[in-house]
Amino acid sequence: MKDATHPDPGDDAAAVPDAIIAEAAARLDKGEIVALPTETVYGLAARADDAEAVARIYAAKGRPSFNPLIVHVPDGAGARRLVNVGHRATLLMDRFWPGPLTLVLPARDPSPLAPAVRAGLPTIAVRCPAHPVMRAVLARCAAPLAAPSANRSGGVSPTCAAHVRDSLGENVPMIVDGGPTRAGLESTIVAIRDRGWSMLRPGPVTGAAIAELLGPATGESSKGIEAPGQLSSHYAPGKPVRLNASHAEEGEFLIGFGAVRGDFDLSPGGDLVEAGSRLYDALHRASHAAKERIAVAPIPDEGIGAAINDRLRRAAF
Repeated sequence: MKDATHPDPGDDAAAVPDAIIAEAAARLDKGEIVALPTETVYGLAARADDAEAVARIYAAKGRPSFNPLIVHVPDGAGARRLVNVGHRATLLMDRFWPGPLTLVLPARDPSPLAPAVRAGLPTIAVRCPAHPVMRAVLARCAAPLAAPSANRSGGVSPTCAAHVRDSLGENVPMIVDGGPTRAGLESTIVAIRDRGWSMLRPGPVTGAAIAELLGPATGESSKGIEAPGQLSSHYAPGKPVRLNASHAEEGEFLIGFGAVRGDFDLSPGGDLVEAGSRLYDALHRASHAAKERIAVAPIPDEGIGAAINDRLRRAAF
């Protein structure tokens, strides 16, 4: 079975010359923004302790200022310099890092991060990525990196360098091409609460896998935005989207799954991991197709299917 929790990074690091890694790190240290591959989607990175650099992320994406950013760190020690890590968070870090799990934890004060990273919240979202290119850049940088998805805010997330160029164009001075991403969905986001944990955004690490370590989710949540990916309308392809479609109607680009075959199929064999890795590519293709509407075949709401359906519901909102 494919492992969505720790996607195989393949030869991505070997495919990117060391000189490119060094240039990306140097640009970031100087306060520039750089698009980098992760195992989930491409991120638009800037050093998280530089207010002007972080502002460049928000400007390039057209991102609302109330939407916080995920901070990428090289390891658990890097996280502990930024947030208070208790027993439950340590269990998750030991099991799922490096990998596609983001933890929302209380910020240490005083914080070395630019205030915009937290968007006024008392917490910080931290993640230790698994992609070798991102890890190589982090190892060379003088600070942790804030890195939301490298696309216009609210649009479809990028899973290859071409998607970044199509969405952001000249707004990004450097794009490091590490090939297609492996997981294809943004990281799972979990908030550690006083009395348990809450799922803020489903992703490659499933709720069931987290519950094996921490017990059932508490359901405790705040009323506001605590982390990226919580806006009602998000991941939008710019066309009307019809979900749970068994066939295409006139003028629809059908995204197929399993027995429902379409103009582009997420997984003819019904593999949810494969479907997750191809979801955003499918939405990008549908967005650029001549047909004016999009239909998507039913996706089982189990395992990674819960994350896929979360993204599709927001795309169709």
